[in-house]
Amino acid sequence: MKLHISLILALVVLVLDFASKRWVESTVFHGQQIPVTDFFNLVLTYNAGAAFSFLSDASGWQRWFFSGIAASASILIVYLLRKHAAEKLFCMSLSLVLGGALGNLWDRITLGHVVDFLDFHISGYHWPAFNVADSAIFIGAMLLIVESFRHKEK
Repeated sequence: MKLHISLILALVVLVLDFASKRWVESTVFHGQQIPVTDFFNLVLTYNAGAAFSFLSDASGWQRWFFSGIAASASILIVYLLRKHAAEKLFCMSLSLVLGGALGNLWDRITLGHVVDFLDFHISGYHWPAFNVADSAIFIGAMLLIVESFRHKEK
């Protein structure tokens, strides 16, 4: 996959993440739950930490720590995209991770926290709220796992 195609995919994820977060922020007030289905709500939450609110209650240093990790990972991903351009699934996976990492990095740098709004639940138990960037990172990671198994079979 050519580098520019990989970067366009990452940019699409970044734009979708940015637009969805700004739409939710303009539509939903913090803490509000808007039921969409029996198992899904729109909510507006802010996460100063990482996945599952890890370190969200720290004193603020985590903002720059997680930003540094995301920036470093993004640079490494672009390097890997250039190096492995012939491996289409690998590059698509990394592009999804890159777009998601940049989406959450943008929030951390500009807002000091990540905007989350997708709330899935069952029988009163809620999965931690997440966003489009998190979804892209998850899908990209799952595709990387699939790719690792495919690669071993060759």
